[in-house]
Amino acid sequence: MILVDLNQVIISNLMVQTRNKADVKPNLEMVRQMVLNSLRGFNLKFKDEYGDMVLCSDSADPWRREIFPLYKHGRRKGRVDSDTDWDNIFDIMATIKKELVDNFPYKVMHVDNAEADDIIATLIKKQEDMIYLIISGDKDFIQLHHYGNVYQFSPILKGFIGEQDDPIAFLHEQIIKGDRSDGVPNVLSKDDIFLEKGVRQRPINKKRMAEFGNIETNMTIDADIKKNYLRNKKLIDLAEIPEHIENRIINSFKNYKVKDRSLLLPYFMKNKMKTLIEQVNDF
Repeated sequence: MILVDLNQVIISNLMVQTRNKADVKPNLEMVRQMVLNSLRGFNLKFKDEYGDMVLCSDSADPWRREIFPLYKHGRRKGRVDSDTDWDNIFDIMATIKKELVDNFPYKVMHVDNAEADDIIATLIKKQEDMIYLIISGDKDFIQLHHYGNVYQFSPILKGFIGEQDDPIAFLHEQIIKGDRSDGVPNVLSKDDIFLEKGVRQRPINKKRMAEFGNIETNMTIDADIKKNYLRNKKLIDLAEIPEHIENRIINSFKNYKVKDRSLLLPYFMKNKMKTLIEQVNDF
């Protein structure tokens, strides 16, 4: 099964298209062409070996925010302060996702309160009898490589990633160091560290990392550090997805009705996508 981190693929490719090009403004036609070309490429390259493609997208209201309100807070603030018209980008993404749902022969998974990470991790954990390929450059997925039947391809790097990493050790280090891009501090820092201008996290070098060992069972570890570790573990470790979220994902997957392939050609014709009309069998 091919599991596509749809939001990450769309946004990362969009940034490549518009980087250092002040005169290039994202529009529906450009992004639609980009996304469909990417999906066509993934299907052609990997379908024979890994099987059907499932597109996994993020809910705007992830469950992690319920237990840590500052989760991804910096991203929202960064978008407000940015010159990029993010409202336009998200409107375009929503339109394209709906078009994929309505016209394409793929399961396009959107589950309330679940991120693409949750959907991908749950499908892998609950269905261990197949080989999985994750399409994403996100290193958060490296922890899933410990299953042994999971591979990961980065569209930006145009190659497989994570093969040299120890997924268990990688996860342990990630929990201790946190994830600044998601607003998750390291275990030495307080919850709101990223809200204070000019204030940096307390650094964690290799020596300090080795001293932590197994924080959960180490009785000599400071109580605040242990509390922060458990905070990060809940947010980062994909084994910590709440059971009701996993059940919601599995039920959505099992009950999803894929659209018939006959809808592809009329869709391409309606949107005047001549090249894709000729390549319709690649989807």
